[in-house]
Amino acid sequence: MIILSLNLKSLLISNPFVDRFMEGGPLFMSLILICLLVSIFFLVRGFLSLNKNLVVSKKMTALASDASLLGLVMGFLGSIIGLISAFDAIESMDSISSNMLAGGLKVSFLTTVFGSITFILPRIGIIILKMLQKS
Repeated sequence: MIILSLNLKSLLISNPFVDRFMEGGPLFMSLILICLLVSIFFLVRGFLSLNKNLVVSKKMTALASDASLLGLVMGFLGSIIGLISAFDAIESMDSISSNMLAGGLKVSFLTTVFGSITFILPRIGIIILKMLQKS
């Protein structure tokens, strides 16, 4: 039992997705993750209320759309803030290597990628839900 929990803990800590999540900045990545989970919650509620109450289903569709859009915008905001802090660090150094610059740019775009995923995945569900609401 102890070995299983240690393996699970080491799997979670050394997971590449967790590493990227932490590289992107836990604050913005967590906020984007919350937006993703909230939009999925609204989509599930929209699908479940499709046959019972169409008005509630449409309201859940609109809320899922807003939550996913908020995740996208937060991703761009996190990227811009990351770029500003990277350029501040570059400005304070006398010389900088291209590897350092490329690493900083990579980290700053992680929030944009996660925000885009947060926008695209629920958007697919929203399109399907809207098609089902019209029929």
